[in-house]
Amino acid sequence: MSLASRAVSALGRGRSSASSTAGRLLSSSGAAAGSACRHVSSQTSNPNKVLGRDANGGASATSNNVALVGRGDSAFGAATGTAGPTRTHFHSRMMSTSSGLVGAARGAKLTSSSTAFQRSSSGASHLLHPSNNGQHQRVNPFSTAAAAAATVPEAAAAAANTTSSPSPLLNETHRPAYLDYQATTPVDPRVLDAMLPYLTGRYGNPHSRSHAYGWDSEAATERAREQIAKLIGARPGKKEIIFTSGATESNNLAIKGAAGYLASAKKKRHIITTEIEHKCVLASCIELSKLPVDPWEVTYLPVGKDGLVDLAQLHAAIRPDTGIVSVMHINNEIGVMQNIAEIGKICRANDVLFHTDAAQAIGKVPIDVDKMNIDLLSISGHKIYGPKGIGALYVRKGAPRRVRLRPQIDGGGQEFGTRSGTLPPHLCVGLGAACDLAEREMENDKRHVEQLANYMHKRLTDQLDAVELNGSLSERYPGNLNLSFACVEGESLLMSLSKAISVSSGSACTSASLEPSYVLRALGVSEDLAHTSLRFGIGRFTTVEEIDNAVDAIVSAVTKLRDMSPLWELHQEGNAVNVQWG
Repeated sequence: MSLASRAVSALGRGRSSASSTAGRLLSSSGAAAGSACRHVSSQTSNPNKVLGRDANGGASATSNNVALVGRGDSAFGAATGTAGPTRTHFHSRMMSTSSGLVGAARGAKLTSSSTAFQRSSSGASHLLHPSNNGQHQRVNPFSTAAAAAATVPEAAAAAANTTSSPSPLLNETHRPAYLDYQATTPVDPRVLDAMLPYLTGRYGNPHSRSHAYGWDSEAATERAREQIAKLIGARPGKKEIIFTSGATESNNLAIKGAAGYLASAKKKRHIITTEIEHKCVLASCIELSKLPVDPWEVTYLPVGKDGLVDLAQLHAAIRPDTGIVSVMHINNEIGVMQNIAEIGKICRANDVLFHTDAAQAIGKVPIDVDKMNIDLLSISGHKIYGPKGIGALYVRKGAPRRVRLRPQIDGGGQEFGTRSGTLPPHLCVGLGAACDLAEREMENDKRHVEQLANYMHKRLTDQLDAVELNGSLSERYPGNLNLSFACVEGESLLMSLSKAISVSSGSACTSASLEPSYVLRALGVSEDLAHTSLRFGIGRFTTVEEIDNAVDAIVSAVTKLRDMSPLWELHQEGNAVNVQWG
């Protein structure tokens, strides 16, 4: 048997042990940093154990073989008037999974008869495994091959060969602070732990109905479907959750699928959306407007300077032939949160289907599809600490209406005939686990994110002049800070910061054009100011240390760029600045 085969075989056996192989391996000190500090997995003896405080102010708890250690931040508490969140750096300290968590004090080494974890001087953790010559080989702990190496010693070589190639951009000595949570989120270690069995020993096709492997995978995907439904207040067992590859597919299926049915059955040919929707929604609407036969008419609602839709304008835009209203819940670029409940009420009163792209909202703010009168809702896995490549679409099946969609993918008729294709159980399970965690940790996450966002905004505005927050100050998700820095071109600032922090520019610049963000322009932000914006995304695993380092880097870079800019001198003198962008 090859080493790789032994690795896979070992993982299949390892799940039957009292503490899973993955759980023994994927651990690190300071694991209390994230939500694992608050909720130990159900595989421990007390999944909801409240953590106590140790003598140093850190949170700690033990349960069976669980030992978690966290540390507060007094400087943060002093600056905000609140207790510092007990979170430490995700990449170096959150490599633990729920089953068989093993934590250690900072700088410690865990050893067994065959394997060891060692923390390097940079804070990264590695699995060390003895090779044939007695020397320890370094193995990536985020790998199934690494997990197998703990059970089958010979698999260490396979693990090293398949997983140890270093990234030239992300390594131990340099990993920029991650502040781009609107683009994607890291997979929560507990989500990874839930997924691992379905990547190894439990690999059945969920649509195979003739044997145990298929039944097992089908049961897992159905549990995930129920977890998703529970998070948004949908009806479990009513076939209202359709798995997709992500929010882009969900948005396409919702808009084009609903339009296909409504056009033929109810003669509807009008759709309403906003000027600041995600590009996949806007592109879907454009496609409907270009149909060669009976094209749809699209109304693009403007938004105010705060990014919010005028509800009176929405009401006035609805016509007898209006079939769909599609409004994003939380905007991915500026974090503005629309009044979804009121929009849903208007749509229901006018017998119009209401779709919302909730990719940025799911798991971050409470959603109840019944109370909000939502008929179609799009979900993305990798925006809520789940895996990439999986999403879902909520489709109302109960009173007061049953929504029907025309399939956009033809095939075997999976997903209740709505979306053909074999489901990936590991991804479905990951999305379900992420939704389950989000439901339990929403309030804690919101409090943590809000504290850090306010802290970051205050520090930046205290140290820099002419910094503007784009979008509503009150109706917004706090984890999205879209800031404009007058007289500093966003792309130049982005390049100056690239080694220190990972963020996105508010400008939708490409190699072919320098057009500013259409979202910011829709708010009435001047072209000059729109070119100076950056989006800072804060999430579950963001730390005070990362915010402090980011602020220091931003202040330094902005100051340096402004010192070199004649525009800044004109701005300080009170002269109008008008830049002609190419």
